[in-house]
Amino acid sequence: MGTFHEGERAVQAQAGVVAEARGLGRGISSGIPPGAQPFLEAQRLAVLAGVDAAGHVWASLVTGNPGFITAPSSRTLRLAARLSEVDPLTDGLSSDRPLGLLVIDPERRRRLRVNGRVIRADRTAIEIATEEVFGNCPKYIQARAPEDAGAHPRGVISRWGTTLTGEQRLAIERADTLFIASVHATRGADASHRGGQPGFVRVLDERRLRVPDYAGNNMFQTLGNIATDPRVGLLFVAFDTGTTLQLTGRARILWEVADRAGLPGAERAVEVEVDEVVELAGQGPLGWRFVEYSPFNPR
Repeated sequence: MGTFHEGERAVQAQAGVVAEARGLGRGISSGIPPGAQPFLEAQRLAVLAGVDAAGHVWASLVTGNPGFITAPSSRTLRLAARLSEVDPLTDGLSSDRPLGLLVIDPERRRRLRVNGRVIRADRTAIEIATEEVFGNCPKYIQARAPEDAGAHPRGVISRWGTTLTGEQRLAIERADTLFIASVHATRGADASHRGGQPGFVRVLDERRLRVPDYAGNNMFQTLGNIATDPRVGLLFVAFDTGTTLQLTGRARILWEVADRAGLPGAERAVEVEVDEVVELAGQGPLGWRFVEYSPFNPR
């Protein structure tokens, strides 16, 4: 099995970055490098990507105090956390289900992606058998400093629906960060980060969003997955209140210049048609204070 699947290779070819991607692909490993363990153990924030029992793809937030993420072995990752019972991804955490994980440090603008399968998930922990582990560059991460807020489990659905409300559309239009979950038939689930100036995500109507695709690592895991399976999940986080907005739907890649109108700096765009919306109310701030926007954000 090659480093990249057919969807990733197709997008890399269309973008003209096959050679660059091949070089970067050498940094993908099946296990957790020893140097990554201190990073993991210092983190407070992670995003899960998976598929629920109905086949919908979701991105979900997990938080904890430093030390809640550990690596018992080079091929095992453990999160001393659980999703709330009303999180839409909860029933997608059974044994051997595909699960992607993005561990991110907003303060230092560092991130690590871990893709694999669920070993077990119960009321105390989630354990993952790793299959792909790799880092990403710091681009488009807004700097946020940790504050003493601890973990805040989310357990109250404030809204569920099939379209975006006016308030939800406004929240998306003000967002500077989103997380996106995508899947591939044999390579499993993947969680990734997108960032930009507030307003970088365009709300077209109550069911459609357009997300710019800026210059990145040229491996195209997310777009490669979308090229083979349109199902995606989006996660928007209100860092001040802990409220999360989770969307599941179907995406398509837009390559034409006209489709990028109004998206400064975009090399491509992804349009998402929303199928379901879940808004979960937080129980307090997540413990991240805004510091500054990424210097890489197109303006």
